[in-house]
Formats: sequence, C-alpha cells, structure tokens
Amino acid sequence: MKFIRSAVHEISHNLAFGHSRPLANKLFGFFANLPICIPMSISFKKYHLEHHKYQGDEKLDTDLPTLLEAKLFCNTFGKLCWVILQPLFYSIRPLVTYPKPPTFLEFINLLIQLAFDAYVWYYFGGKVLVYFMVGALLAMGLHPVAGHFISEHYMYKKGYETYSYYGPLNYITFNVGYHNEHHDFPAVPGSRLPEVKRIASEFYNDLPQHHSWISVIWDFILDPEIGPYARVKRLNRGLST
Repeated sequence: MKFIRSAVHEISHNLAFGHSRPLANKLFGFFANLPICIPMSISFKKYHLEHHKYQGDEKLDTDLPTLLEAKLFCNTFGKLCWVILQPLFYSIRPLVTYPKPPTFLEFINLLIQLAFDAYVWYYFGGKVLVYFMVGALLAMGLHPVAGHFISEHYMYKKGYETYSYYGPLNYITFNVGYHNEHHDFPAVPGSRLPEVKRIASEFYNDLPQHHSWISVIWDFILDPEIGPYARVKRLNRGLST
C-alpha cells in the first residue's frame, strides 16, 4: 500500500508518462488510487505542488501541521496518537487551512473511486474493502516506511528543514528518501535521484541525513524536542497561486 501511495506521488509530478502527457498521468493516477479506496490523486497533486512552491508557508503549505495539532499532540502519548492518525490529519488539514473549490477532475476521481469501491463490496464483500482502507491507514501511519513523512521536513537538527534518507527502503518507495534532491529537482523521476546525488555529491554529502525511518518514528514519539511543532514555518505574504 505504501508503494501505491509513493506511485501517486510520482504521478503527481507527471513522472509516469512525462511532462508532455499530463492527461495520461492524471488517468494513471485514477488507476493507482483505486486500492486506497478514498479519492485523492487529483487533490493530492493540487496541494502537493504548492508544498514544493511555498514550502513552510503557514497557509499555502498544507504539509505543515496546524497550531492545534502542535498544541494537542505535544507529549509522548499524544505524538503516538498523531503518528497513528497522521493519514487523517494529512487528508483533512487542507480542507480546514486552505480550502479550494473542487475541480472537474476531482469529481471524476470521486466517481471512479466510488464505482471501484462498490465493485469490491459487491463481488468480494465489505471485509476486503475494510482491509484496503485499514491497510492504507497503517501504511501512512505507524509503519516503518511511513517514517518518510516525518523524516522529510521535521527539524531534527536546528536550521535544517529538509532531510534525505539513502537506505534500502528507497527501493520500494520510488527513492522518495532522496528528499533534498527531490525538492531541488522535482521534475526528475525518482529512479534518477541517486544519479543526481552522485553528480552533485558535494552539495548533499555533508547535509544532515537520516539512516533509519524506524529510528525517525521512535525519536519523534519519545524525544521531547521533536513533535508536530518542529517545523520551519514562514509567515504567509499574501501570495496567490
């Protein structure tokens, strides 16, 4: 399921069929979205590209936890709950902090997803559909591979807001761990990001990096210096998209 979520991320950057075929990427995004059971491929793209453009902006970057999240989930038990429920916060947060009118393609995404969910329910039963949904929740919550959500931008070392991970879990996540490289070159496919690091190693080798996504989650929950509040945040300047 995490592999599927990473595929949706790649597709959101038009990296499945290339930048010259945006419609093909969107259609493939509908297909990749199906096992997640909740329509999100188009909405994710709409907000994720602004995360790249306005990283850390208190309004435009919906990857930033809200002030309420930071206050409520600031101790060990609260952070554990936050990690488990992170997919829900990630999905609901844009609707609260930066709502946008739904687009035509989002309605298409919804209709396709509802048709697929109904098909699974009718032919395979509700347990299979629940299995898909719980799998999606776990894969983006308290799961070793989901550590990349936290490792990417939570400030484990003061003054650094983006971190890379170069370990073996990149093989099943389209190299999303190469996150400094990805933010520097978001138009480069994940398969080529190791080559970016190799060519420009002098810019990346000395940056703080993570060596274990499991350790990232462990430290996030237990270290009082890390939490939903540990993000670089910039005041919104009234920029429009």
